[in-house]
Amino acid sequence: MAEQTIQLTKLASCAGCGAKVGAGVLAQLLGGLKIHSDPRLLVGFDKSDDASVYQVTDELAIYFGIEGLNMRSIADDPYLFGQIAATNALSDVYAMGGEPKLALNLLCIPESMPKEAVHQLLRGGYDKAYEAGVIITGGHSILDPEPKYGL
Repeated sequence: MAEQTIQLTKLASCAGCGAKVGAGVLAQLLGGLKIHSDPRLLVGFDKSDDASVYQVTDELAIYFGIEGLNMRSIADDPYLFGQIAATNALSDVYAMGGEPKLALNLLCIPESMPKEAVHQLLRGGYDKAYEAGVIITGGHSILDPEPKYGL
């Protein structure tokens, strides 16, 4: 039986983070929502960031971030896409001065996507995470017409 080739970029309506809601539109959508505060919240809702940082002790803060639901394939090769998506997610932690330790997968895939392609996508993400010393501890996967992946 011939190996089935998939071109992930043909399944994506836009590349990379091109699906993000613009800052102005997002500000309108969030307008009027009550914002809770905590003096230990170093980065939060008010910073218009896509992550948050919470001070646990004088020496320790925890970074919370999601990078993936907007990460659509920018590469046809599933393994490469997994590597790019994981690297993108981990770079967000490094950009905020953090040291990533744990991650959760965020995976959206079309029902028609070959299982081997999904496996390769996940393997690419896992390989990059493990290379950085990060343990993937679980996550969520859903059926979606467009493949999306991140941590």
